[in-house]
Amino acid sequence: MSVAPKASASSWPMPPEGGWTADDLDRLPNLPPHTELIDGSLVFASPRTIFHERTIDFFKWQLQSLAPEELEVFREFTIDLDDQNRPEPGVVVVRADVVEDPYQTRLPAESVVLAIEAASEDSVSRDREAKPIMYARAKIPQYWRVENEKGRAAVHVFELEPTTGAYTSTGIFRERMKLDVPFPVDLDLAQIKTRRDRNQ
Repeated sequence: MSVAPKASASSWPMPPEGGWTADDLDRLPNLPPHTELIDGSLVFASPRTIFHERTIDFFKWQLQSLAPEELEVFREFTIDLDDQNRPEPGVVVVRADVVEDPYQTRLPAESVVLAIEAASEDSVSRDREAKPIMYARAKIPQYWRVENEKGRAAVHVFELEPTTGAYTSTGIFRERMKLDVPFPVDLDLAQIKTRRDRNQ
């Protein structure tokens, strides 16, 4: 008579009834880097692409150099939307008065003036559908989604429409991005390229 093999204990965290909360994200051990909380579920990031890394670096440093003193710019930092949603935008611009101490792990949604997501194959539906709805409900005034069009950046810009509480598109930018909100920017998007493109 053969004996059925014992089921091995899972090393993945088992969610509590009702799902994880924003506070759990700081307490759970051994989570992969860049874990997000979306609707009470843990969402793990896929491996980063070169395009994603260069996009996030570009916007972090460009916006940091242009932002007024009362604003701060962070890359891949979680924001508290509500008890079950703690996403991690690629870049986030917040009011500087909420940056409290060097051990802070998240930022309040009401402090966010701009959230930027760099869409990847595994996140494109979240970045196009789920996250804009969540960010709009949290009243984040500006949302930018950067997509990879054959190695070149296309930036989809959205602004919160106060009467409907939803985002409205204010443009798609591919080569040059010139805007007045949330502060004046004039960016050369052609700088976001693959190494091969840079040599051409």
